[in-house]
Amino acid sequence: MPRSTGHRDATRSVVFAPLDDGAGRAELVERRIGDAIVGGLLRDGERLPSEAELSRSLGVALVTAREALESLRDHGLVRTRRGRDGGSFVTYDREAAARTLQARLQGHSRIELRDLAVHLSAIAGTAAELAADRASDDDLESLVAIHHDADLRTEGGARRALLRFQLEVAAISQSPRLVREEVRLQAEAGPLVWLCLREAEYRERTAVARTEVIAAIREVAPAAARSAVLSLIDDATGWLIDEKLRLETGDPA
Repeated sequence: MPRSTGHRDATRSVVFAPLDDGAGRAELVERRIGDAIVGGLLRDGERLPSEAELSRSLGVALVTAREALESLRDHGLVRTRRGRDGGSFVTYDREAAARTLQARLQGHSRIELRDLAVHLSAIAGTAAELAADRASDDDLESLVAIHHDADLRTEGGARRALLRFQLEVAAISQSPRLVREEVRLQAEAGPLVWLCLREAEYRERTAVARTEVIAAIREVAPAAARSAVLSLIDDATGWLIDEKLRLETGDPA
C-alpha cells in the first residue's frame, strides 16, 4: 500500500490555506488568522508570515493582507516589531479569546450548528472510512506517533493534536478532494466546533476517539473508524448547543 503524504506542519497548512475564490476581503483574512489565534492553533509569540507571504498563501492582494494585519494589531492579537529580527507576532489573551469565540457561538443558530456538524461528519467520517481500508503499516505508525505526542494539558495543545490527526487520516484516505475540504473546514469552523476542548473531560474524549480510530484502521474496520469520528463530532456539537443555551439564559453553571 502507498505511504501517507504526512503533514510536517499541519497547523500552519490549515491556517494559511487559500481562501475560497472571491473571498479575499481583509475581514475574512483577519477572521481566519484571528480564529487560529483565539482557538490556540497559533501560539503566543509565534511569528506570522510576512505581508507578501500571507498574500501568496491565502490568495489575496498584498493590500488585503496588510489591512488584515493592521486590524489584528488594533484588536491586540498581533504585535509588530521592526528591525532585522522583526515581523508580526501572535499575542494571546485568554480572556479576550474566550469572549471572541463566545460571540461567534452566539451568532450561530442551533440549526446552523447542527448543519455544520453534518458537513464536518460527512468529510471526516468518509476520510476515516477510506483510511481504514487503505492505510499501510507506515500510515498506522504515523497516526500512533501523533496520538502519543498529543499534549492534552491545554485547549490549544489538544486542538493542535486533533487537527494533525484528522489531517493525517484525510491524507491516508488518498483523496485529494477530501484533504482539501478537511483543511478548509478546519480553517473556517474548527475554532468554533472544538470549543469543548476548553474542558479537560472533552480533551480526554479526543484521546479515546483517536485510540478507537487507530484500532479500527489496524483491524481494517471502516465502519468502526467512521463511527468513532462521528461520535466525537456529535459530542462536540452537543456541548456547543448546551453552551449556546447557557449563554442565552445567563446560566453561570
